[in-house]
Amino acid sequence: MRMIFVNLPVKDLKASRAFFSALGFTFNEQFSDETAACMVIDENIFAMLLTEPKFRSFIIGEISDTAKGTEVITALSAASRDECDDRFAKAIAAGGKP
Repeated sequence: MRMIFVNLPVKDLKASRAFFSALGFTFNEQFSDETAACMVIDENIFAMLLTEPKFRSFIIGEISDTAKGTEVITALSAASRDECDDRFAKAIAAGGKP
């Protein structure tokens, strides 16, 4: 069975981990350390939250400046509108922006 690892650069790993934990996500400690946090999205789908220096070690060029442009749009499904609204409220409460 294949696994998917989406790699995302983050400026503050601790804050990013706290934010996604507040949304109800868990982390696989086997693939986490002081430079990376392996966020479990589903049984075989993970988001690797990587410090910018760690992310740079995998790429050529620069990390996209998301204040100036959009690099990617990520969407997660929800079972209902209520689940979507609940996750949105948790994101705002954890410091996210609408």
